[in-house]
Amino acid sequence: MNAIVYTTYGPPDVLHLKEVKKPAPKENEVLIRVDAAAVTTTDCDLRGGNMLMRLVFGLRKPKRPILGTEFAGEIEAIGKDVRRFRPGDQVFGATGAGFGAHAEYICLPEDGALAKKPANTTFAEAAAICEGGLTALPFLRDTGKIQHGDRVLINGASGAVGSSAVQLAKIFGADVTGVCGPTNVTLVRSLGADRVIDYTREDFTQTGQRYDIIFDAVSKSSFARCKDSLTPGGVYLATVPSLALYRHVLWTAKFGGKKARVAATGLRPPREKARDLLILKELTEAGTLRPVIDSTYPMDQIVEAHRRVETGHKKGHVVVELDHTNRYAA
Repeated sequence: MNAIVYTTYGPPDVLHLKEVKKPAPKENEVLIRVDAAAVTTTDCDLRGGNMLMRLVFGLRKPKRPILGTEFAGEIEAIGKDVRRFRPGDQVFGATGAGFGAHAEYICLPEDGALAKKPANTTFAEAAAICEGGLTALPFLRDTGKIQHGDRVLINGASGAVGSSAVQLAKIFGADVTGVCGPTNVTLVRSLGADRVIDYTREDFTQTGQRYDIIFDAVSKSSFARCKDSLTPGGVYLATVPSLALYRHVLWTAKFGGKKARVAATGLRPPREKARDLLILKELTEAGTLRPVIDSTYPMDQIVEAHRRVETGHKKGHVVVELDHTNRYAA
């Protein structure tokens, strides 16, 4: 099978197609034909050699040469002990720290982060729902403890996580303010935001408004900058950890009413992700949650897909689609 691999850290050009051995499912695993997979900032950070990630995934060279976590596809074969799925099931899910979704096939345990995909979505849309939803949902529900009537601000409201967060916050019954660039104001409003702030015209930390939750889905601000915009007992959430943020997390856990919090949502147990996939599936099929796709790329244009993500200006998700009817050159 073909896979997108990289053997050294660097710019998008280090990615290339390579013929690798097709996996075979173990007794408790399913073999999935991957039809679409999200291309995420995590993929780009790891490929680029982010030092914090190197400590886990290979200091000098990548331990896992195939990137990709969130995907959608069809089950082709199952191990003898599998009961939840059968060949032909269309599924969506996440590989977690194992990565490997940027390949034509992948194996996962049947009790992994896997569920039947929403019936009303394409494979690309289902992969997009995984990327944004599996981050935004636990951040808002579990880390932020969102409540009906909360005033919530989403910074980066037009991105992959932010576009999901706006919709999910509205589903929870929050009053939502979205922050984005001028070209995305209409999009964010269409997702249900009650107010939209164009960051090129207005600084949300200087408006005098107070929020119960500030969710920085792009980690472009800081707790120190946002603290005065939180209500007493308010929470600042950020998706990208840093040493400065961790200091605030530790300090505010013991002192002060306003809190800074971070969560490693990608490292949650697969069973928790699987439960959330069912929630996302139900919301999508009900029409209350919709994926936002910036662009899709064929497998042999993965370099361009990474470049698009790294612009920092995409709307929603970037997805790579795998055409199994047309084999790419290795």
